[in-house]
Amino acid sequence: MKKGIETILEKHPNENRDSLIPILQEVQEELGFLSEESIVAVGRHLKLPTSKIYGVATFYNQFRFQPLGKYHIQVCRGTACHVLGSATVMEELEKHLKTKAGQTTKDGLFSIEVVACIGACGLAPVISVNGEFHAKVTGESIKQIADNYRKDEEAKNN
Repeated sequence: MKKGIETILEKHPNENRDSLIPILQEVQEELGFLSEESIVAVGRHLKLPTSKIYGVATFYNQFRFQPLGKYHIQVCRGTACHVLGSATVMEELEKHLKTKAGQTTKDGLFSIEVVACIGACGLAPVISVNGEFHAKVTGESIKQIADNYRKDEEAKNN
């Protein structure tokens, strides 16, 4: 991980705070998330306090501070999905996986992200798992969807 961060920072010699967001984007692209180590390294490189780096990164919802799960679940909260029950879907998913939006399950298998709109309003409520869409999801069906991914994973490992 450290080598990847160093390589990115070497591509940005003599940069200043104006380059912070593009550098953070590159680091996240490389690592999949912004680790504490990467935030400290970027701060040192740009001669900015870690608190400033963290403050900027937490302001923008594009940045993550934990690695994504093997199955990254995006729950649409656009208007059509909201009206048709995505809040219930989200609530049941969080309960079933025992994790919250923006987090990854302890086993690293699932991560949950709330998105403003997936752009599949006719399928509402809709979720995406690693880019695969699931339409007309309910509080009950979301559990089955997650369990199917878990079963597939167990089958691969046996």
